[in-house]
Amino acid sequence: MKINKKIKVVEKSFKISPVSAKKLIKSFHSDMKNGLCGKKSSLKMLPTYAKRPTGREKGDFLALDLGGTNFRIFKLKLQGKRRISDILSESFVLKKEHIANTEKELFGFIADCIKKFMERQKFSKNKQHKIGFTFSFPIKQTAIAKGVLLGWTKGFNAKGAEGKDIVWLLNKALLGVGLSNTKIRALANDTVSTLAAKSYEDEKCDMGVILGTGTNACYVEKKKNEMIVNIEWGNFNKLKLTRYDKELDENSINPGKQVLEKMVSGMYLGDIVRIVAKDLAAKGIFDVYGYKKVFDKNGVLESKHVSTVESDSSKKLTKVKNVLSMLGIKRSTYSDRSILKEICRIVSLRASRLAAILMAAVVTRMDPGLKRKHTIAIDGSVYEKHPGFSKHIRSTLGDIFGRKAKNIVLSLTKDASGKGAAILAARQK
Repeated sequence: MKINKKIKVVEKSFKISPVSAKKLIKSFHSDMKNGLCGKKSSLKMLPTYAKRPTGREKGDFLALDLGGTNFRIFKLKLQGKRRISDILSESFVLKKEHIANTEKELFGFIADCIKKFMERQKFSKNKQHKIGFTFSFPIKQTAIAKGVLLGWTKGFNAKGAEGKDIVWLLNKALLGVGLSNTKIRALANDTVSTLAAKSYEDEKCDMGVILGTGTNACYVEKKKNEMIVNIEWGNFNKLKLTRYDKELDENSINPGKQVLEKMVSGMYLGDIVRIVAKDLAAKGIFDVYGYKKVFDKNGVLESKHVSTVESDSSKKLTKVKNVLSMLGIKRSTYSDRSILKEICRIVSLRASRLAAILMAAVVTRMDPGLKRKHTIAIDGSVYEKHPGFSKHIRSTLGDIFGRKAKNIVLSLTKDASGKGAAILAARQK
């Protein structure tokens, strides 16, 4: 078997046909419906108790963004008429003693940061201030400003917080530092905040998507009263897995879970490429010895490396050569570099096509005939920085909808988790 035939076998296993795309959309619709009805589904379809802003909200607001080791605070002015101005932000580094001890230490530190920020920005002490809180950890919401923490992720382990209302914990901490004139008015995850931020500027925006280290989506459900629903689509599991996907899943910390996320998100793209390269190395596809040993190491290839490889348009594929050198392959051939670039293209193309197909599923849940305009707000490093990712999403939407695809606008919405939380807070009395 020639080298190109071996690559074609891999490509075929990752390909999504038009027939498969239609079946995926139908399966996704079924899981959405079941999730909304409380039936068995791979999609949680969580109510957020949030509505889209009207665009007329006004005033100065604070927003908090907690989803990693950098805690961010935003101040912004909503001018009404769908305009935002005077955006200021500050980041605070959360150390191990803040995230791995007790909830009092974590939320006490956050409250201290808010107090310092408000003093530096000269917020009035005689006026009540509404705060929006983007909290990107698993929660069960029962109101717009009430959500119980189901469990920590991302290395956080502040004891005493799980099973408690996050808003109550932070409001208590704010009182503890003397900020009786502040209160959390809205709680949301980053996906919901992304939708809220864009829809303040664009009334056609009715879907939010995160395509970064992880992936998720939300949309506007209008069955009775309008509400933004958090899909948690990373767990969608009605997907055809290749042998490479199965190997990745079996060796992950959560086998059988977050199936879509393992095929689309930045956390896993590098590892899928690694597993494919390891398999092809065992079949003798590379000129230089040592590839199998290098690619046998979990986590050796990251999403940023995949982006670097795919973006290389130099005659000698110098960027690819540098990546391989960093991995331990000091003398790669041009053929080897071309093969790795092709593997990266195959893996990321499937990821972008899957994202597009599920966007199509959500949009047609809201508008089966695609008769009106829809703006999809998207944030995340994979969508923003991975070469060709956004272009392939648009192309796939064109394949699915033909001319009607022009009714879907994709909008990169950066720093939305801060702006969106403040906008949601502005809607609350």
